Amino acid sequence: MTAKEIEKLLTQALLHDGEMAQALFEFEFEEEDLDALKFSMIEDDDDVLFAVTENTGDIAMVLIEKSGEVHANEQAREKLKELWKSNYDSNLKLLIPDFAEQLSAGELPINGVKIAGASKRSPKAK
Repeated sequence: MTAKEIEKLLTQALLHDGEMAQALFEFEFEEEDLDALKFSMIEDDDDVLFAVTENTGDIAMVLIEKSGEVHANEQAREKLKELWKSNYDSNLKLLIPDFAEQLSAGELPINGVKIAGASKRSPKAK
């Protein structure tokens, strides 16, 4: 699938509240993969880590909080919206083209987020 086709799928899933595939989530983010993502998050001192994937037109997403709580697909999207508040759409419009390029190249886009300030309300993507 081309990067442009993947970009359209990601836009639908992430910006227009499209459905995500539970089976793809389970396949792509198995327990050992989640453990590796958690380790990466701790190593980089991120407050949140999220990743998206695409396979045969399906999209899946994972979001991991510093507490270790894992959110899948629509729940992950809603959690990211909550964290990024009014910046969610603008941040994803900037990130989706890069995600699509990475996915079309066979790479998994993994994104650590540090939440700035004592209030922990203003996240910054790395």
